[in-house]
Amino acid sequence: MKTRIITAIIALCVLIPVLCFSHTFIFPMAVAAVGIICVYEMARCIGQKKLLVTIPLYVMAGVAPFLIRYTSIRTFSICAFITIGVFLLYLFTVTILSHGKFTFSDASTLYTVSLYIIAACTSIVYTRDFGNFGKYIYLLIFIGAWVTDTFAYFTGVLFGKHKLIPDVSPKKTIEGSVGGTVFCALFFVGFALLVDYFVTGAEANILLLAIAGIVIALISQIGDLIMSVIKRHYGIKDYGKLFPGHGGMLDRFDSILAVSLGIAMVCSLASLLGINIL
Repeated sequence: MKTRIITAIIALCVLIPVLCFSHTFIFPMAVAAVGIICVYEMARCIGQKKLLVTIPLYVMAGVAPFLIRYTSIRTFSICAFITIGVFLLYLFTVTILSHGKFTFSDASTLYTVSLYIIAACTSIVYTRDFGNFGKYIYLLIFIGAWVTDTFAYFTGVLFGKHKLIPDVSPKKTIEGSVGGTVFCALFFVGFALLVDYFVTGAEANILLLAIAGIVIALISQIGDLIMSVIKRHYGIKDYGKLFPGHGGMLDRFDSILAVSLGIAMVCSLASLLGINIL
């Protein structure tokens, strides 16, 4: 426990300056680094670290956060469409020429999960730059993931009696899941009230954020369980040892990846329907 706490404090000391300079190139650079490390850990988990397969993924993970910030949505969409199509054909070509060393099963898993990781990391930057209040909204990614995880743990320890999905995550309980969801919604409402009070021009949509808090809490838990399923399928305990006491980057960012996609979708849907979040 001592090691976990020390590691968490150090990680927080690194994260805070990155968030403070989220308006600069430092932010997409940091997000790109997270994406590359996550893709590497997933490739190692699957047992496919060969550069012939992974280099295009590293390039995609490194470029996408910069592309979403410094180009238009139209340009980004076109580049993403072409890149995904080309890489899919490339991956299948490598699979065919590998003579069974790189199976279609491995190719499908690596492609699907890596695309999920890259899209999630890109969504963090997309949300940060969303509208006039993106610099506040993107904080909900971290709030949603960490509040859900923290309160699901403590609620589960105090009141947990019924296992959630024991064959995937033996320690998670239904009571913990409900507790994490409730507190996430409460924190989202509290965040809305604070922004509404302190930020000039902001008019927080409290009902929308309360609903979003519930949805995001569920997405956060799904993100956690997704990575747990993959770990158990490939017979590993942690994705890495980057964070002593916590595991690898994927072990710490599993919920954040899912939540970032969820928040980005909420923002996009609200914009499409002409609804203000803040």
